[in-house]
Amino acid sequence: MWPRSWLASFLVLGCGGEAPPSSALPSHLEAPAAPTAPEPVPITLLGTNDLHGHLEMLPLLAGYVGRVRAIREATGGAVVLLDGGDLFQGTLESNLAEGAPVIEAYEALGYDAVTIGNHEFDYGPVGPRATPVDPADDPRGALRARIAEADFPVLNANLRREGGEPLGIGEVPSVVIERAGIRIGLVGVTTEDTLGTTLHGNVHDLRFVPIAETVAREAERLRAEERASVVVVLAHAGGHCDRRTEPLDLSRCGDDEEIFRVARALPAGSVDAIVAGHTHQFVAHFVNGIAIIESGSYGRAFGRIDLTVDRTSGRVLNVQILPAEDLCDERPDPADVAACRRGAYAGHPIEPDARLSAVVAPAIALAAERRSESLGVEIAERLRHHRNEECPLGNLFVDLMLAGHPGADAAVMNGGGLRADLPEGSLEYGELYEAMPFDNRYAVARMRGADLARMIVDNAGHDGSFLSLGGLRAEVRCEGGRRRAVLRRADGREVGEDEVLTVLTSDFLATGGDGFFARLRRADPEAITIEDDPPIREAMAEVLRRGALGAIRGGRLAADDLFDPAHRRIEIEGGRPIRCRD
Repeated sequence: MWPRSWLASFLVLGCGGEAPPSSALPSHLEAPAAPTAPEPVPITLLGTNDLHGHLEMLPLLAGYVGRVRAIREATGGAVVLLDGGDLFQGTLESNLAEGAPVIEAYEALGYDAVTIGNHEFDYGPVGPRATPVDPADDPRGALRARIAEADFPVLNANLRREGGEPLGIGEVPSVVIERAGIRIGLVGVTTEDTLGTTLHGNVHDLRFVPIAETVAREAERLRAEERASVVVVLAHAGGHCDRRTEPLDLSRCGDDEEIFRVARALPAGSVDAIVAGHTHQFVAHFVNGIAIIESGSYGRAFGRIDLTVDRTSGRVLNVQILPAEDLCDERPDPADVAACRRGAYAGHPIEPDARLSAVVAPAIALAAERRSESLGVEIAERLRHHRNEECPLGNLFVDLMLAGHPGADAAVMNGGGLRADLPEGSLEYGELYEAMPFDNRYAVARMRGADLARMIVDNAGHDGSFLSLGGLRAEVRCEGGRRRAVLRRADGREVGEDEVLTVLTSDFLATGGDGFFARLRRADPEAITIEDDPPIREAMAEVLRRGALGAIRGGRLAADDLFDPAHRRIEIEGGRPIRCRD
């Protein structure tokens, strides 16, 4: 293809330009025309990710976005507002209407596009069911409804149905938008972890095309067929870096993170920028020449990339990554937006946008009454959650599962199911909800002691999502170069390998999530029963209201009664991940 600047000059001369004088040199001896001077256009990409329904942050975000838009308007450029997925699941404000308030707020904010995150599938069919029960139930009905309501494109290019067809719920793989005369191609992709990190019943008929392969193909098409000068990927796949202020220094970044692997696999020059998500971490770095931003989670920050694009040639002249901007300079509690202290941005004070405040107010008011319901328990000190290690909150939740479903021998729960601490003070329903926002149902597994022991051994061998255990205790140690787990009841009796146990878990785990029950499902699918109602969280709330938990003493719950670092429920020789050598 000819360079665009050369072609533009050719068209001017060929369509009404003055003919060269008769004394001009023959065309093949003429000196080349002076190159056209660049006409730089500033384009700012603003990126958010993993909002998880935190509508309360959006009026303040709108204040920042409005400031950047004013700057770009004054300089003849434009702002492109993008999101890296996981918009809905996580708060009463969003979940009570299956994400509809988030769509309304994003429309008011003027988002240009979003991509689909793994938790976008959590709502399942429209209505109270989290997964299909009847043949008529659409496993992606709620997501389909949200996409139909959106006046911005919802992108996904790499998620397919088993036969290779698109999802068919209104999503598109990519789109081209024009801002300040610059054509910008946007491609959406979703982490390949999705099939193991959401309810199996809602995604069991889906498969993935590798992200890098998908992006390379779409980027080439957007540039060649759609004449895009800039290509940006919206990826619900992420990474993490310990520093936000040194975009060229990758020494403090996780080397094997998914989005970094994708960036390194892309052809040079195919993609200009990536707005990432999924890991709830911070990235503001160049990888393989591609600017990547990821900005934490829950609407508390945004990322920014400034591009300078030549309007004439379409070339990207310059790329600058700015450190992720926290919306609040300081606040006493991460959940207390009203108390957050805001400074200035680009020399201008920032205040919440009144129009956005009015948009989110009905959803916030609707949730407020339910959120403030007392559960009749006082939390003595904050109950911490840790995804990758035993913690007070994980132990509390498995104990509540057992109390809410009497007769079982044990309960297990994944660390990814813990989403927020329970704060000190009188426990309200909304706090329990945010700590466990998923509408998972009980699953009951009949399994041998050896099967549960193997599951715990496998979990002890890596440092991913920790498996909290209630009802039993476990000792994991090395014997003859192999890992082995011994299970014991509360009175110290060892659980026999062939002893049949009734184990409570969530439908997410039982149907394949995180892989914990995969071996059991393959060996004996009939060993697992999924119950319809109530959701586990609602059973937990009822136990708390009745004070029907042994750890509740005088109406109070203390972390020391749930977790003793010197006597863990799962003792792992040498710590996790355990490594055994002959």
